[in-house]
Amino acid sequence: MRKIVFATNNKHKLEEVRNILKDYFQVLSLNDIDCHDDIPETGNTLYDNAIQKASYIAERYGMSVFADDTGLEVDALQGAPGVFSARYAGGDGHDSEANMKKLLHELENTADRKAQFRTVIALFLTAEDAENFTTEAETKVVEGRCYFLFEGIVQGNIITERRGGEGFGYDPIFQPEGYDLTFAELGNDIKNTISHRARAVNKLAQFLMQ
Repeated sequence: MRKIVFATNNKHKLEEVRNILKDYFQVLSLNDIDCHDDIPETGNTLYDNAIQKASYIAERYGMSVFADDTGLEVDALQGAPGVFSARYAGGDGHDSEANMKKLLHELENTADRKAQFRTVIALFLTAEDAENFTTEAETKVVEGRCYFLFEGIVQGNIITERRGGEGFGYDPIFQPEGYDLTFAELGNDIKNTISHRARAVNKLAQFLMQ
């Protein structure tokens, strides 16, 4: 089974991606390659952050790697929190309860609750791994390295109160289009077939299975 690094320290993301790719690839975490650095995410867009993280591993470890960034984009907030989703409430970030509390407060007098989750993935392949691949994907060259880019989007609405105990992040307040349950109520098995990350990772997997 081929090995590939997923440049993340987020155990929830890692579990989701491993479940999606488990029949095709051995997905290594940063811990698996003994990388304990706090990889910077200072980009202005989701793609900037994904490329920045993939580049960090490619440059220092010389391995094939992919990285993602995800944002919740709310129509009534002109696309916010977007690239700042993980640290929307300020502080060191990744405080899901604080982020949800702030978002619900921002929308409490708003009828328009439409939103979308968007995941972008940047993939870097070493020369050895890349020799059998065509460029049937969007690409971007940064500092001499070519990155393959993939995107997944799921539309939905922000509900008025938290529901459900599974998932992570904004899952308890995001109800995907076509469902009466939030991501946190649907559970990981269903979420992993319809989510933004699942759609982006499936595009990645189709590309890698050439």
